[in-house]
Amino acid sequence: QVRLVESGGGSVQAGGSLRLSCAASGMTFSNYGMGWFRQAPGKEREFVAGITWSGPITYYADSVRGRFTISRDNAKNTVYLQMDNLRPEDTAVYYCARKIRGGRSYYDRESYNYWGLGTQVTVSS
Repeated sequence: QVRLVESGGGSVQAGGSLRLSCAASGMTFSNYGMGWFRQAPGKEREFVAGITWSGPITYYADSVRGRFTISRDNAKNTVYLQMDNLRPEDTAVYYCARKIRGGRSYYDRESYNYWGLGTQVTVSS
């Protein structure tokens, strides 16, 4: 079965960096686009970044563009989220997700059908 496992979360001060990883198994990883979402307490889960199956095309939420970088290593079945210049408002549980194949938007939560359990990111001011 498909399994997505996030790691790399933690607590940092504002301006710091973290690198999240998501290891995938039970699927042909290189066939699928992938995405990162986050959910803060009391808020809905929101899109953060997405990457196409081969990696040349990436998508970002306006709130993270220029600070976060999504990448993937198909040989390692892993997708990454490099987060720089972190802000307190980036505090959330971060989830990776596998996108449904086809022309659905990377920005929509409904375009993804498998999710990891998440990793906590806490940014203090």
